[in-house]
Amino acid sequence: MKKPKLVPPCSGWQEDLPRPDEMVAVTPALGFNTPNHQDDIYLELPRAAALIRGLVIWFMPVMVFALAEYSWFFFSIERTISIDMWVIFICTAFMAMWAIPICWRFDVSPPRDQPLRFNRARQRIYAYNFNYSWWNPFARWGVEVVAYDWSQVRAERWFKRGATTHGVVFKGGVVLSIVKPGTNEVIDRFPLTTMGADQHAWAYICTYMQQGPDALPPPGRPKDHNNVMEHNIALLLAPKVKWPADMDLESRTAP
Repeated sequence: MKKPKLVPPCSGWQEDLPRPDEMVAVTPALGFNTPNHQDDIYLELPRAAALIRGLVIWFMPVMVFALAEYSWFFFSIERTISIDMWVIFICTAFMAMWAIPICWRFDVSPPRDQPLRFNRARQRIYAYNFNYSWWNPFARWGVEVVAYDWSQVRAERWFKRGATTHGVVFKGGVVLSIVKPGTNEVIDRFPLTTMGADQHAWAYICTYMQQGPDALPPPGRPKDHNNVMEHNIALLLAPKVKWPADMDLESRTAP
């Protein structure tokens, strides 16, 4: 039975994928995605904040309306309000007021894309990450741009299952883990894919970094991650991708 090599392993660990200097065993592919950019110097891949963006935001007006209706009903009827009823009302109102800003921030706060850049000339990876708290809308949410040597990158495939009111939910993907040089100690971790091409996407990246773009099938037409659909309110309100100027130049050029 295989055991994880990294310390600690990722949540839901299934297997360690080939190291950056090892040959891949699966066909390089990106599924339905296409690179934002690909040439001899660097490869940029898109990452979505969620599989469906622009849906959660519509729960906010629904909850505002429901809270207003509930409050009106609670106070409009002439009756003696017991302590138990007051507790139920306060708890319900508090949960609704907590969930309303979460729905807004979850859909609007993440940038329009969270790209990853793999600079073959420099043998470096650059990640445009977004950190957030799924349960706390008042915490500090924001972009953190990081860069590491390609030799520090490891990939782990994960899989999780859980039960909901609608049945069993399955979810999986690949996470990139950054290790301290010369060790298996993880110092940073961020997603590569979620319910996408998974290990095939990692094979695509490794093939590019090891052999160059000529070893890969011709990519599809590149997309501008800041050019979003006009009917998607959440993406229109979301911040555009803006790399720090020095890192933007470094990640797109050779030494």
